[in-house]
Amino acid sequence: MFLTQKKYRHLGLAVALWFATFGTGMPHAEMAAPQENTADNENVSAKTALDNDANVAVVKNAESADETAAPKKNTAWWARDDEEDAAAKQTTDNANATAPGDETVTRPAKIKGPWWTRTDEDVETVNKSDGQPVAETPPDDKGAETAKETEAEPPKPIDLENAKDIAKPDPQRAETWGDNRPQDTEVADSMERLNGKTIVDVVFDGATKTTYATARTAISVRPGSEFSAEKISADRDAIFDTGYFYDLYPSFEEVPEGVIVTYNVLENPILTDITVTGNNVESNETIDKLLTLQKGEILNSNVLHDNMTAITDQYRKDGYILAKITDMNIDKDGKLTLKINEGLLEGYKVKGNKKTKDYVILREMRQKTGEPFNAKLARRSMQRVYNLGFFEDVNIKMNPGVEPNAVVMELDVKEKRTGTFGIGAGYSSTDGIIGMVSVSDTNLGGRGDAVRVTYEMSGDDEDAHGFTFSFRRPWLDSKETAATLRLYNRTYEYDDYDSKGHLKEEYMRKYSGGEITLSRPASEYSTNFLTFRRREDSYVKHVSNGNAGDRSSDWAWRNKNFGITHSVVLEHVTDTRDNVYNPTTGGRVSLSGEFAGIGGDFSFQKYTIEDNRYIKVGRSQVVALRGQYGIGTGNISEFNQYRIGGQSSLRGYRDDQFRGDRMVLATIEYRFPIVTKVQGAIFTDWGGAWDKGIVPEDSKASIGAGLALNTPIGPLRLDYGYGSQGGRVHFTVGGTF
Repeated sequence: MFLTQKKYRHLGLAVALWFATFGTGMPHAEMAAPQENTADNENVSAKTALDNDANVAVVKNAESADETAAPKKNTAWWARDDEEDAAAKQTTDNANATAPGDETVTRPAKIKGPWWTRTDEDVETVNKSDGQPVAETPPDDKGAETAKETEAEPPKPIDLENAKDIAKPDPQRAETWGDNRPQDTEVADSMERLNGKTIVDVVFDGATKTTYATARTAISVRPGSEFSAEKISADRDAIFDTGYFYDLYPSFEEVPEGVIVTYNVLENPILTDITVTGNNVESNETIDKLLTLQKGEILNSNVLHDNMTAITDQYRKDGYILAKITDMNIDKDGKLTLKINEGLLEGYKVKGNKKTKDYVILREMRQKTGEPFNAKLARRSMQRVYNLGFFEDVNIKMNPGVEPNAVVMELDVKEKRTGTFGIGAGYSSTDGIIGMVSVSDTNLGGRGDAVRVTYEMSGDDEDAHGFTFSFRRPWLDSKETAATLRLYNRTYEYDDYDSKGHLKEEYMRKYSGGEITLSRPASEYSTNFLTFRRREDSYVKHVSNGNAGDRSSDWAWRNKNFGITHSVVLEHVTDTRDNVYNPTTGGRVSLSGEFAGIGGDFSFQKYTIEDNRYIKVGRSQVVALRGQYGIGTGNISEFNQYRIGGQSSLRGYRDDQFRGDRMVLATIEYRFPIVTKVQGAIFTDWGGAWDKGIVPEDSKASIGAGLALNTPIGPLRLDYGYGSQGGRVHFTVGGTF
């Protein structure tokens, strides 16, 4: 059957619900959007979830309750009575043309015209069990007589030239459309009989000045062509695909020369106004820019479909992946209404946390309940939970909420050990046996606080001994103000080297004091820090000579470099790393200034900028880049100067080997996985420290390779760097930049 109605792609989404069935097989609904309920759950892993916004979408089950009613049709040439048939037959006898037969047509249930012309009383009752119209109550004899009198032929086809002069659709045509429209099966049967005849003319009945040329251009059949049911069907689809027509069907008139094809069309209404409701996160101005429908013109369903797609695409671009247009209606006056459901986050649920309190996890959420669900904020929330460092894995599952198109975000976490206890011992020819004990917990009591205490002792007060203590509370108030307290009093053996790597002196150094740091986010990815610091550096005793000899009695050197420092440090950090422990994307930029001189023995200023970048170059490979530059002015002691060399800066050289009032450092490192929890690295470091000018007087470089291991006590890093002064192995507990 050639004219079985297809599901036109132009209608899309809720547009497909516009059209009433006029016997064409087209979908029919009274513009009410189907109710949808979220149902299926979707698991999202901590490391791959939310990489794609669609990964957080909820699978929904839509239930449709469309009612279908078959239309009534009037008698056309293929269903004429004997008198009409005889008259038609006589006009073609001389050409030996055969008039259409006297087919018997079963009249279907009547429908009251298009959706934009109907009232509530016009809605037909539909049999819910099989979707077929319930049989109408037969009219009485008087009603039947009246109906017969009012039955008429379809409107006479409009001349092609005259069609161009019609400016607007005829409202009455829409109201009577269902009375005149034949069934598609009847049209298809008629076309089969006409195959092979010559097309004398092609007429468009109902096309106005606006749509005539478009419809005419869309068809391939022309006068003189051979009649083909397949081509007529294709042209019908092409006309419909222009987007200007609500419904259409072909009719045919046989003449001695062949057949006249008439496309009977019913245009969409003229658009007079557009109203959008339900948009809270996207402004009216934003949506208005996406609507290209022109008021005062015939509504084009293609443009409408594109506009609706543009609106949903805009929501998805901004992370609102549940947003959709749930209802669309245009009334008889041409006023179009679009209703948007943005999809709400109904609540949170936490699973798997035995030690960590629920509120510690939930306070990291970037969305409030009752707001439209946003996949970008959900991804960021998951990153923040993982970056707490309390969990081996974090999974997110989206469960359906109570309300339609609402979700409950479930966080399933797997906790890891956050407390550590360490004890160690060593031997030094100077200090003898050295003992060390450390206790730490990064999630104290499951409240998210971090504490660390380290104590070491050996010999007497001039030998290595002391303690360090730190405590951090990440949330002091609802504005995420954090506070960190550090106290230290430590005496240890310090090896002082010159820039060539030669030992200058070995002596016992003591530093004591403390600092308080307060921080508060300036935005989602930026934080401001304020640190108050007091530190006292002391020369305790000489241990062994180097090329500088015994400086215990060099009071000029001691007074210049040992004493009390009071300083204030201001720092602004923007951190967009996806994982602070093992970053693969994003970066961290730090701008800081240290100001000393309010009391104490030293007065100076230091300004530093550091930028770290991470670029994913393969499935698990990462290129890490680091650049750092600092400049200081004033009376800066050796222990307040910039220092580079060693594991954390310039590998292949001794720790703190290079010191100066200025500093530059650059690193390129390629990281790749070896086995589970073991990562390899190839790197090159370059940098230098100097006292005057803006460029280094003598810079150093190194190349090397390293291993990073993720262990229960934390990350371990082992590197071998080779520079101009040879090679050196570096080991540290904790990660690198």
